[in-house]
Amino acid sequence: MTNTIPAVPPFREGEEIKLALGTYQGTPGTFLRLKPDTAWADVTESDGSIRSHPVAWLAHAGSAIPGRVN
Repeated sequence: MTNTIPAVPPFREGEEIKLALGTYQGTPGTFLRLKPDTAWADVTESDGSIRSHPVAWLAHAGSAIPGRVN
């Protein structure tokens, strides 16, 4: 049986994040929770909407986005 739960979650509920990859790079949000498929997470965006994004696309709000000048 494969365990899909990471040993240490990469983000905590309520933590400020931003999208580091994908079409909407730099979009801020708040980490809500991991989905049952732990490669995906729910994020509350600044307009209050909840969207799912790949965890690999998320970065801590204070980190640099590769290839962009902040």
